[in-house]
Order: sequence, then structure tokens, then C-alpha cells
Amino acid sequence: MDIKHSLKQRIVIVFALMSTLVAGVFAVGIIATVHVVEKRLTIISLGGNLHRILAQDSIDDWRHRPEKGELFYADDGVGDVAMSDDLKGLQPGFQEFYRGKRAYYAMVTTVGERRYVLLRDQRKFEKRERILFGVVLIGFVLSVLLAILLGRLLASRVMAPVSRLAGQVRHRDQLLELAPVLAGDYADDEVGALAKSFDETLGRLREALGREKLFTSDVSHELRTPLMVLATSCELLMDYPQLDERSRAQVQRISKATAGMNQLVETFLLLARTEGRNAPQGQRAGLEQIADELAETWRRPIEEKGLTFIVQAESRPHRAHSQKTYNAPLLRSVMGNLLRNAWHYTDQGFIRVTLWDDGFSVEDSGIGIPLEKQQAMFQPFVRGDEQRGEGLGLGLSLVQRICANQHWQVTLASRPSGGCCFTVTLQEGELAVGAACFLLEEAGLVAIVSVS
Repeated sequence: MDIKHSLKQRIVIVFALMSTLVAGVFAVGIIATVHVVEKRLTIISLGGNLHRILAQDSIDDWRHRPEKGELFYADDGVGDVAMSDDLKGLQPGFQEFYRGKRAYYAMVTTVGERRYVLLRDQRKFEKRERILFGVVLIGFVLSVLLAILLGRLLASRVMAPVSRLAGQVRHRDQLLELAPVLAGDYADDEVGALAKSFDETLGRLREALGREKLFTSDVSHELRTPLMVLATSCELLMDYPQLDERSRAQVQRISKATAGMNQLVETFLLLARTEGRNAPQGQRAGLEQIADELAETWRRPIEEKGLTFIVQAESRPHRAHSQKTYNAPLLRSVMGNLLRNAWHYTDQGFIRVTLWDDGFSVEDSGIGIPLEKQQAMFQPFVRGDEQRGEGLGLGLSLVQRICANQHWQVTLASRPSGGCCFTVTLQEGELAVGAACFLLEEAGLVAIVSVS
């Protein structure tokens, strides 16, 4: 499993691992050195003691001559000095010897035809080794803990400029043209180079956003004139007496498309001017007024497709009716795009618009949207059914942008019997979530995807 850590944590981990490795190598080296030195000193000491004993003129009462903790034996000795059978098989020189569970160091030598053995009990050495192991282990643990503490302190100081730079880059004011330069606050090191790179990248991003803003504003502004010409020409053609019914229907279709394009241009221009801030109030209208206008526009194409078009108003329980007004162009664009989306993807059944005090829903019995694709539907250029040739996949993205600008909430849910339900709640905070959940629970809808 790939476990991801922050850069600060990784510095502490690397510092601790490095210190653990160094402390471990030193601990093993100390133990190994002490063991080798102890063995060497034991060989010298036992050899010297055995030589001293053998240099005595008299061999009477040899048992009292070895040092404390040592035992002396001879193969022709008598009493306690007599060599037992287990000692007779020892080879000349230094070696370890065990009697039962007790360990001894043994020094064996031969003088003429006589063999001599000097034993030293290892319990005193084992006790010293245990103390040494304990001291080394405590030192090792303290070294690791100290390394972790120092690693955290050093990582905090090392990461402070990086954390400050990350906070400055995250700040949305950096996208403004008058935002201060980042590189001036940092030294000429790697962090300073990173800040300089961010300055260059943010500069290019500001230029791109500026070009996009100018392009959107210029295109939207320039399209107004030809759209006004189209709308005026359609009005004049509709008054032409010799126009047959088929031609009149085509002119009405052109007029309707022109009105929709004009609405879309107005919305794009308004969003481009706001730059992510709340759009100006401008023309305001009530929810029912916008719904009536769009119902008059969309009723005929929906019914010509063989669908049932329903517009109904209802109030939620325990909520007093209020005559609120909203930004008319933006609300018209949101509801119009949802109606267009429902009309485009519904071949049979119905399209229903339900109004309540602080929002509305657009429900259809169309082909629906797969669960794995619902979250992505609010992204630009994403379409529900790629087989259908019309549309660029910008409608729902535009709805999401408008709702985010106005602090509204749009909610997508799948109908159990097929189709979708888009719910737009025209209020902020927890009330918006509660309103959407109430309507969806009442309709028995599932797979809720909320975008605000």
C-alpha cells in the first residue's frame, strides 16, 4: 500500500532512519569491540596466571594459589587438583569450557608429559556484558528519540519558507494583476527559485485569464448586433402576410434560437465581467415569472416531440410563501439550460418543472445518466450520450458556474423508473441542503450528486 506523507514527515523519517542506522552501527561496534578486547585480556590474564602457578617451586597446596574465581588442575595431581575426565579431552590453548550450564574460560598447557588446566568462571564477565548491553541499548533508544525530536525541529525550520510559499500561492489574490511578487521575500536558494517559477507561472496564468476575459467579452459584445438583426428580421417576417405556415414555423424556430443565443451571450458576458465575484443585481424577477416565460418558449417544441410538459407550483410544509426576486438573466439561463437538457435527452414520457418557495426542479423520463458519470456531468464538454450529435456539453457546466456565482445549489438525482431530476435551491448554507434533500426524498430519487 502506498502511504503518502507530507514533506515534513518525510524529512523527520529520513533523519530518524539515518540516526538509527548510525547509532545501530556504533552500538554493534562497541559491543563487538568490548567482546574482542575482553577475550584478548582474558587470554593474557589466564596465560599469565597459569605461568605464575607453574613457576612455583613447590606444588603442595596448589588449590590455594589460583586467583579468586579460578580453578587449577593437573593430570597427575591429587585431591582437588586432580584432573577430571571431562578436562582431559581439552586441546592446548585458550577455549571455552562448559560444566553443565556453567561456562568457563579454559587455558590448557603441556609441560613435558604433564597437562595443566586453569579455569575461570564466566559469570562475572556475563554480568558485565549484561550491564554493557543495557547501557548501549538505552543509549541507542535515547539517540533515536533525540534524532526524532531534532528532526521535527529542523524540519519545521527548513519547511517554514516552503509552507509560507504554499500559503501565498494558494491565496486567490495572487491571480490579481496587482498581486505582489513572491520571489522578493525569499533568499537566493532552491525556495527562491521555486518562488520565481511560481511568479512566472502565475504571470502566464494572469495573462491567459486576461485574454480569456477579453475574448469572452469581445465575442459576447460583437454577437449582440447580428443577434439583434436576426431578431428584428424574424419579427418583420412574422408580419409578412404571404408567409405560409411551414415558413412561419421555421421563422419562429429561428426567432426562438436567436432568443436563446442572446440569453446565452448575455450570461457569458455577465460571468466574464464578475471574474468569480457575485454578479451585479441588474434585472430581477420572481421564480414563477421566469418559469412562465420559459414554459411559453419550450411548451411547443416539447409537445411536438410527443412529450407531456407539466409546470406545477407547490410549497413545502411549514414554510411560508415569500415573493422573492432573483437575478433574472442568470435564473433564466439556469432553468433554460436544464429544460434544454431534458428536452434533448427525453424521447418519450414527460418533462416536469416543479416550483416551490426557494427553488425548483426539472424532472424528465429520459435516458438518464449513469452513476459513474453523474459527477463529471457538470464539467465542460462532457455529454450524457455521445451518440447524440447535438450540443457541446457546456449547458450543465454553465449551470454549475452560475449557481456557484450566486451561492445557489444544484443537485442531480436519478429517478428509479428512469430519467433524471435536477434540483436548484436558491438559498445558501444548510437550508439549501435541507431543501434539496426534502424534495428528493419526497420524489423517491436516488444517487444524489450535489454541486454548489
